[in-house]
Amino acid sequence: MQLASTNPILADGVLNGAISQSASSSTTCTVTGVINKTVGCVLLATIAGAIAVPTAKAYPSSIWIAFFVSLGISIASIFLVRSSPRMAASITVLYSAAQGFMLGALGMLLQSTLDASQISVPGGIALQAFLIVVGLMLAMLTLFRMGVLKGGSTFKSVLSVITLGIFFMFIIGMIMSMFGASVGFLSFAGAGDQGTTALVGLGINALVLIVAALWLVIDFRQIEDAVAAGAPSSVEWYLAFGLIVTLAWVYLEALKIVFRIAMMFGNRK
Repeated sequence: MQLASTNPILADGVLNGAISQSASSSTTCTVTGVINKTVGCVLLATIAGAIAVPTAKAYPSSIWIAFFVSLGISIASIFLVRSSPRMAASITVLYSAAQGFMLGALGMLLQSTLDASQISVPGGIALQAFLIVVGLMLAMLTLFRMGVLKGGSTFKSVLSVITLGIFFMFIIGMIMSMFGASVGFLSFAGAGDQGTTALVGLGINALVLIVAALWLVIDFRQIEDAVAAGAPSSVEWYLAFGLIVTLAWVYLEALKIVFRIAMMFGNRK
């Protein structure tokens, strides 16, 4: 059995390695199994995010330390799951908790900024971002099931090029900011800007959010292909990891766009 890994985190050949390491399994991978594991990890991330909020409020000076620790764990998890597919279950759980804490802390910091500016967001920025994620996930799943978006090789190639371009855009922007250049349309700091800069920033946020959501189609295709090929049940954790990575990215971009829109157009108390 040869399956190409279409998720950018799960590079070609790594999925086959995960399957070969689990070839002795007597049960096969199912969509339900992947969904159950993904939902469980989302709940874990939600709990971790909820813990991060009071922690950040009680110890504001230490939140950045926790933030970078969580970021380090998240990055390490990506490399570990690629090199050791057998550890996918424990790594996925660790990654979900770390990402949940990091995104929860970030959401709290952005909400505090809005509160300090006396800008009201119905339900709070975290809830708004969550609803965007759910809406985009359902939309991508519907388009995939209808065959409008199939997640084929051409789709993947185009999306990969766009994603790489986005990555380099932010790297260049970060380098420019280190030398004093103004890149407010790429950063949280520029969310309160007005005029053309604000509109450009909003447009970039929207583009990145759409690109992140489109990777869900690639994940759905990979899960469908693995199930059709009769992959062992242990691969469900590996597939769930790829889906969690994409969902975390979509949630991050949703937080950013809600924050920017609130700063630009939000009702002040």
